[in-house]
Parts: sequence; structure tokens; C-alpha cells
Amino acid sequence: MGYREKFDLEHYFFQDTSFDHLMKRRIQHVLLICSYYDAFILEEDGRINESIFQEYVSLNLRYPPAFIQVHSGKHALEMLEQERIDLVINMLSINDIDPFLLNHLIRQKYPQVPIVILTPFSKEISQRLMTQELSSVDQIFCWLGNPNILLAIIKLIEDKMNAHHDIRQIGVQAIILIEDSVRYYSSYLPTMYRILFEQSQLFMTEGLNEHQRMLRMRGRPKILLATSFEQAISYYEIYKSNILGIISDVSFKSGGTKDPMAGVKFCQIVRSQDPQLPILLQSSDLSNKRYADQLGVQFLYKYSKTLHQELIQFFRQYLSFGDFIVIDPVTGEEIMRASDLASLQEIIYKIPHNSLKYSIERNHFSRWLRARALFSLADLFRRAKTQDFKNLDEVREFLYDSIARYRAQRSRGIIATFDRETYNPYLIVSRLGKGNLGGKGRGIAFLDHIIKKYNLTNSYPGLEVSIPRTVVLTTDYFVRFMEENELFQWSAQEKNDEVIFQKFLSCPLPVELKDDFLKILDVFQKPLAIRSSSLLEDSYYQPFAGIYSTYLIPNTGTFEQRLYNLEQAIKAVYASVYYQGSKSYIRATSNVIDEEKMAIVIQEVSGSQWKQYFFPYLSGVARSLNFYPLEGERSDDGILNVALGLGKYIVDGGLSLRISPVHPEKAIQLSTKELMLRETQKEFLVIDLSNYYVNFSVDDSAQLTRLKVRDMLDSPMVRKAVTTYSVQDDMFSEMPISSGIGIPVVSFNYIFKYHKIPLSGAIYDILKKCEFEMGKPVEIEFSLQFDGTHHDSIILHLLQIRPIVDNKELVQIEINEITPTCCMIFSPSALGNGVYENIRDLIYIKPNSFDPSKTQEMVASIDKMNQIFVQRKRNYILIGPGRWGTSDPWLGIPVKWPHVSAAKVIVETSLEKYQIDPSQGTHFFQNLTSFRVGYLTINPYQKKGWIDYDFLDRCEARYENEFIRHVQFNEPVEVVIDARQSTGVVTKPGLKILYRSGI
Repeated sequence: MGYREKFDLEHYFFQDTSFDHLMKRRIQHVLLICSYYDAFILEEDGRINESIFQEYVSLNLRYPPAFIQVHSGKHALEMLEQERIDLVINMLSINDIDPFLLNHLIRQKYPQVPIVILTPFSKEISQRLMTQELSSVDQIFCWLGNPNILLAIIKLIEDKMNAHHDIRQIGVQAIILIEDSVRYYSSYLPTMYRILFEQSQLFMTEGLNEHQRMLRMRGRPKILLATSFEQAISYYEIYKSNILGIISDVSFKSGGTKDPMAGVKFCQIVRSQDPQLPILLQSSDLSNKRYADQLGVQFLYKYSKTLHQELIQFFRQYLSFGDFIVIDPVTGEEIMRASDLASLQEIIYKIPHNSLKYSIERNHFSRWLRARALFSLADLFRRAKTQDFKNLDEVREFLYDSIARYRAQRSRGIIATFDRETYNPYLIVSRLGKGNLGGKGRGIAFLDHIIKKYNLTNSYPGLEVSIPRTVVLTTDYFVRFMEENELFQWSAQEKNDEVIFQKFLSCPLPVELKDDFLKILDVFQKPLAIRSSSLLEDSYYQPFAGIYSTYLIPNTGTFEQRLYNLEQAIKAVYASVYYQGSKSYIRATSNVIDEEKMAIVIQEVSGSQWKQYFFPYLSGVARSLNFYPLEGERSDDGILNVALGLGKYIVDGGLSLRISPVHPEKAIQLSTKELMLRETQKEFLVIDLSNYYVNFSVDDSAQLTRLKVRDMLDSPMVRKAVTTYSVQDDMFSEMPISSGIGIPVVSFNYIFKYHKIPLSGAIYDILKKCEFEMGKPVEIEFSLQFDGTHHDSIILHLLQIRPIVDNKELVQIEINEITPTCCMIFSPSALGNGVYENIRDLIYIKPNSFDPSKTQEMVASIDKMNQIFVQRKRNYILIGPGRWGTSDPWLGIPVKWPHVSAAKVIVETSLEKYQIDPSQGTHFFQNLTSFRVGYLTINPYQKKGWIDYDFLDRCEARYENEFIRHVQFNEPVEVVIDARQSTGVVTKPGLKILYRSGI
């Protein structure tokens, strides 16, 4: 069995290290019992707290403990009563009570509090220690004039308190120091801890943001001090799988008496079980070096003039601290080195065969990773044996692929801090700036969190789930751009969108962003989506979906051209905050323009290239609730709207395929020949990669290219998306068109009928997980990257998430109450939920004067009326034929949301000669549901509801022109929508119907 069978890296899951669960037990308050003189000597100027604080800061450590000094035994006992003390340090220099008796009293009353002695080792004190009963004392330390001993004492005690959990449960490494000489371990420990903290500052750079970097420091190796053979053996047996190295004296106690060979015996036991574990034997007798040579371990002479430098060298060379160094096994000379995981990956294929073999046989890779707290990757390397590989080339491939897989998985669910020096393709979501991410930025980060939490990346056979590589430019750069160019006041007052647009594009961005953008462009090789991500956008209660601009740029040409397009796109998105539609929308939502701040999402576009065009195989919008369920469907099955090409085609109201994720083979548009030929996609949107300099405009879709499906049948992606209708044979087939006689129909049968890609099941599962995590129904935008040939992996990219409807008030209408006598409008297909009260105004398109060729004029009339309602803070009911919010004026009235933002209920109806299927899948619909706007669909010619136009025509008009009519009732009407029955009614003024609420 080769390594590919044993280690399926594509599905291998690297267990996250719970750094936040490490070092839970800490020393926070230290009681220092000493004379005034000792306190002064200890810190030279009498400020222990400041001294220890400075030491912590210099080592980038957090949580410095507070020192409480007392200078008498009486005061010490009082302080223990008053404060929670975590550690007692007794310097044996008080004179009101015998300090050894004080230790005994403290231990009796506070048995859980560690007690250590810190004292200069004079002859007198040494003799006293030999005659005292020291069972109350946890450890004795020697004051050698080095104030760092305080830090070493604290960390040694903390390591002991946290060892069992952190080492056994999490995998933190341990270094065993075996030394019974107080003088020597008091000298070693400050040096050892300084090395550890310097090492932890090196590996904290593996963290992807500041919080993660600080947490990673908790993963540093622990030091376990043993002063006897029995204690050393106990530590080794308990923690042997996580021992990084051992430093041992030769002579120390065994069985209660001094054994001059105890260290040698201990090393022999360890060597028999682990021949590669680094060991340092140290002794004051130089002749003991022969034992070290026999055992194949290192030796340290205690009287060496370079004692501490040799100790440091052992850590670096044998415990793999510092850089990973590749050496020539013959000469011992350094060949190359790697400072971090990324640079190690870069040199894997450059390491000579003999050096690679040498490093593998001595566990250099896993030991270096363990020393850097990369435990899960180190564990994988340690489990891989040479017999798992055919040759060294396979070993290289395994090492490289494992690191790549680890780096990619590690970035999941993490918002990394953007750093142009370390930014790399493995980072999924990064934050550039210190401000807010905005709504879309938060949503993308949340989706990445979901993927990681549920390990969705490879949960669906043949389908990878991911987020496109993303950098979020935070809101602080928007504020700087506006302030540095003095745009705030001017933008709020200017009313011409084109003037605003041109002014913004002429202003410079903060100058330091240029270098950051160049690094982003170095990593991002695909076309880019520059998306708005405002503070208010896609929030829980007031989503601004589709209000601001999104620009898709080809990201081709020279660096200069690519940089120009990126910067102009960002400024164009900034400008869209101040367009008249945006300002109207902000007023309609009772917000103030000054409150809005814009972040920018810079994201690679999902898709593949065909010729000069770039587009995804499929784009879609998925909702976890379906208020238009067909027969056999349930509302909680959810709904998908999918289309070929870029998703803007869907959100702008183009023809898309409506799919139930539970019944994907039952698409209504594919149910009859007539629907297939009339109601399926005929064109799609792509990015033209030859457009090196984008011609930006206020219309954010102007730079996109619209292609006919028929004209792109040579593309494997398009061929895999269509079914062919043969006019000659009057039948459909999956065979590609060859003669030119057939008609292509976008059906996606490859996915939804033949289930070649498990998309519908994956989307349904993801919807349910997101709905659970968000606590309310959700809408997700997604795309499928598939080149039509399986040459590349098939990737489901999740692009955006938002809540879709506030489901607080459910009602159930008594159907027998619905009669033309009390109800002027009835819809058996209603979108919305609950009761809408205190509405007295209604605007409707006059059926007899409707002309599809004049829908743009109708938009202008409706917009003018809507602005009056916005100013008066009143709502109304809006009625009209065809699709509201469509981008195709022949399918309905092409309003955008700001044109109808004050409407509380919108009715979509049919005329006898103008019957359009109901619409779904637009940003327009997102705003309907987010603001709890009722949406009623009526087709009286198919006996699907009614509107009493005779009653409306009899009402006096407050305003009327060629196309629209506004009536105002003396008493309010009541609108009730039953979400579960998809039923909606509008009563006549002053009347009510029966319904049950709160079901």
C-alpha cells in the first residue's frame, strides 16, 4: 500500500490546535515575602511590578502577574486572607517569624498554593536548608543576581500546573530538565525560558492574524524540572510521545541516595525506546563525556566558559529551534535553510537526495514542526514511514502536498491580517485595514467559518466547496479617501450621479495602498469582482442588496493596466454610496447618509476561460425557504435559481432555471416544450479578457459582455449546460448541435437530471446548516467552477449569504372568509408573512392603457410618486402587470428598488394578452423579503386570484396620468399573508377577515 492509499491528502483533515484552551491556569498574583533590602536588591530600584511587566513586554508575553510585597510574616498571613494568591515566594529574610515555620503555616491553611524559596546561597543558608524539614516547599531557587529568575519561576510553576492537559490533550511538546543542583537549574532556567520565548515569537508568525499569533505563543514547549531519577522516569513515561528533548545531569538521586550514574541509566532507558530523541548530558566531571559518546548524545561541561552559549546551540541545532537547516550529511555544512512553513515548502524540491534522506531518518521535519507548535502536520509526518513510499521523489511529493494542504486548510474560517510581505495564495479571506468588514465581508467570512466548522471542503463526492480568494479593504480606507479628497459634504449635496462618478474616479486613493494592491495582483490571477460591502449592507434587519455597485474586471494586461482597473473599480464602488437611488434608499430605511461607511470586497471571480471569455459554468441564488412551492415541494425544501454564466444575469432579473434542491429533476421551465423554448436562457454574461482597460461607467454592468448561448456552443462548458431541440425531429436530446438546425436549451440536465455533480444535495445541506447557524432563513449566492471536461477540479464557490425574511408573525387565514364582498385582492401565490396594517394608499397601472413598449415611462411616474411617499414616511400598495424589477422591459416594469421603496405590498398580475410567469431570483426580491414587503401574484385568466378593478376605478383618484392611478381610502385596508398556505388578501377599506395568529 503506497502513501496515496494510506494518506488520502485530498480528504485528510488536519485537526485544529486549540491554542485558546492552552495555559488555562495562570499565576496572576504573587506574594513576595522578603526584607526591604532584598526587595531593593532584587530589582535595584524598588519596582518589581514594573520590572516584571517590562520583561513580559520585551518577550511579547501577555498577562503579567501582579507582585504583592510583604516584609513580615504577620503581613503575609493577612494578605493571604485578603487576596487570592497564586504563588508564594519566600526569600527567608523576614525576622518577626521563622520563615520555615511561615511556609508550614501557609501550606497547612492554603494547601493548593505553590510555595518556593528564593535566596542567595551563602554557607549559612545552605546549612539551614540541610537541617530544615522542607515538605511544605515546592521548589528552591538560588538568587544569582539575574532578575529573570522571577519570570523563570513563574513559568516553571505554570508549566507544571498546565502540563497534563496541554501535553496529553493538545500535543504541546515538553523538555525535561533533570538537575538536582539548585545552583545550576537556577542558572539554566532563565536562559532556557528566554530561548523558548524567542522561539515562540518566531513561530507566532505562522498565525494569520494578531489574535491567532498571540494565542500561538501558548503552544510553546513546556519545561518539566525533575530532581530525582524517579521523577524523571515518571515524566518520561507519561509524556514520552510529546518529548522534544532531554537535558540531564549525570549524577543525581535515585532511590533516595546520590547515584553517580543515574543520568547514564536514564539515557539508556530512553535510547532503547527512542534512538532519535535529542539528549544533552551535562556534568561537572569532564571524564563523563565518554558516556555521552557511547550513547550517541550531546555533552555539556558545567565549568565551560561558554556554558550558556552551548546550551543555546543545543536548542537550535538539536531541538530544531530557529530556522530549518538543510545540511550535507558528509561534510556537515549548511546547504540551505527555511525560516517558516512557507519557505520550507518552497525548498522541498531543491533539497539534495542525500540530505533529504538524512533529515527524514532523523525526524528533522516533524521535530522542527513540533518545536513551532505545528502539531497536526508534525503528527502526519511522524506517522509516515519510509516503507510507505516507493522512492524519495514520492517523499518530496508527500511533504510538499501535505504542507500545501495544511496551509490551505489552516486558513479556513480565519480572517487573516493582510501583510504584503507574507501574503500568499493559501489565504482565503484577508483583512486589509483596521476598520469594519461591512455586510458582504462579514457574510463571506461567516461562510468560510461554516465550511471549516462542518468540514465541508470535501464532503460531497467529486465536488469541492470553497470561498473564492478574498481581500476585504476595510471601512477606514473609505473614510480616509473621503476626508483626504474633501468629498463628504460635496457628495451629500451633489445630485447628479454622473458628476459624482467622474469626481470620485479623478481622486487618488491613499498612497500606501498601491504596494498592497500590487501584491494582491501578484497572487490574484483570475478576473476580479470588486463588490460593495457597506456597514448596512446584508445586515440582519436592513439589507441593501443590489443598491450599491459591483464591478467585474478582467485583471489582464500589464501590471499598470491591472492596477488602474482595480483602483478605478474601487473608487466607482465608493461613488455608488452617493447616487440618488442610494440616498433615496437610505432615507426610506430611516438611516442617515453620514452613518454609511463602505468596505470593499476584492474577490477572484469563480469560473474558467474559453477563448477570450471568462465565466462560471453555473451561477445561482439559493434560499432555504420557498414561498412558491410546486406540487410535491415544501416551502422548507428551499429553492434555487440557476443560470449559465455570471450571476449578475440572475440578480438583474434575467431568465433563470428554477430548481428545487430536493426535487432537482422537476424544473417547471423544462416541463413542456413550449416552456423550454420560451422560458429558458438565451444569452448569458461573461468577462471579456481582451478588455485590458475597462471603460467604467455609472452602470456597473456596462463592462460585461452579453453572449448568445447559440454562438458559444463550441465551449465545453456551454455544451454541458444545454439540451438540444431538433426542429426536424421535434424532440430533445443531450447530443450537441452539429448541423445548426437544433435549438440549444439551457437545462443543466448534466447536473440535475443525471446527477453527474452532487450540486443540489450539497446546496440543500449547506442551506440547512447556514439556516441553523444564523437562526433564520437564509439566501446564498453561489457559482460552480467546471470547465466541462473534468480537467480541473469542480468547485462550488459560496459567494454571499444574507437572511431573507423576518418570520416573527405567522398567521393562518380562514379561507371561507375570502369573498369579493370583503376583499378587493386575493392571491393564492403570495410571498410574505403576517399582517400589514394602516395602509390607505394604492397605486396601480391602468390595465386598459398598459403598453409594454412604454414601461420606462411608467418607471419615471412610479418613481416620482414613490419619492413623495418616502418624504411623507407613508406606505402604499402597488399593482402592475408582468414582472416587477426585471431588467427586460418587455417582461414587466423595470423598476429598481429605490423607485418603489415605500411600497409595503406589491402585486404582480396578468392581463388577458400579457401573461408572464412569476419572477424570482433578484436583488429586488431580496429587499422585498428583508423589509417584509408583501408580494402577491395573480392570474385571473388561469383562475389564480382576482383584483376588483371595478371597485378601484370607482374610487376617487388623488393623482392620475396616462399610465398610473393613485387612490387614497378614507379608512385603512388590511393585508394578511399566510406564509404556509402562500395565500394573501387585501380587504376593502374598513373591513377585516378572520385569521389566527401566532401559530
